[in-house]
Amino acid sequence: MNRYLIHIQYLGFRFHGWQRQPGVKTVESMVCKTLKCVLGHSEFKVLGTSRTDAMVSATHSVFELFINQTLNSDAFLGKLNRNLPPDIRALDLEIVPPRFNVINSPRTKVYCYFFAFEERWHPFCAPFMAWIPEKLDIELMQEGALLFKGVHNFVRYCTKPSPGMVFNREIITSCIEENNMLCANFFPRRSWVYKVSAAGFMRHQVRLMMGQLIALGKGEITLEEIVQSLTGRDQIPLESIAPASGLMLNKVVFHE
Repeated sequence: MNRYLIHIQYLGFRFHGWQRQPGVKTVESMVCKTLKCVLGHSEFKVLGTSRTDAMVSATHSVFELFINQTLNSDAFLGKLNRNLPPDIRALDLEIVPPRFNVINSPRTKVYCYFFAFEERWHPFCAPFMAWIPEKLDIELMQEGALLFKGVHNFVRYCTKPSPGMVFNREIITSCIEENNMLCANFFPRRSWVYKVSAAGFMRHQVRLMMGQLIALGKGEITLEEIVQSLTGRDQIPLESIAPASGLMLNKVVFHE
């Protein structure tokens, strides 16, 4: 059994997330359908590193392909990309050792959340960033973003946790900057990006964190309320969740 790590990127706006689900179009289902066409059989298994939500995009994600044949990297990638839809692209392919596991191997995930406020808004922006109609205090939001950095209890920042889930997690980076990563002539004059990285995230965690920062920027909550939400003393899930379309998985880095 050969194991390959395939690096991909996709625009998630028309998909119901990565993971295959009955009756809806997902990135994984489209990838598997294309692999079956390219390989000429269905004797393979796919394992993704991240279950992105519906409408969430990825500039860099990966999945592991298990297959009983040897693939020629250039020829396979070329054929795969010719058959994938234009909003999914395979970037690279590498063979990995049997001990490697795309879910459990040490890694860092970097997410970016793009947003704008008040500025004139073009509907073409919708797949790439969220629009907040109210004025936001960016400097206060930048202070709030720093509060997430470090080890905290994120029990309130998870939707439908599974039994035995560990809520004490470390956030490696957490900051808000002016957006210089994505540009288009229909984008607002100014837009912003929230960058956050960790070994992994729980379901809806980043969007709930961003929801708190938006509420902070609107003046609906205080910095102290964010601090208290990270203690684990109150376990009632947060309700303010940021829209999905502003979120992007920016990078997955595996460590030796």
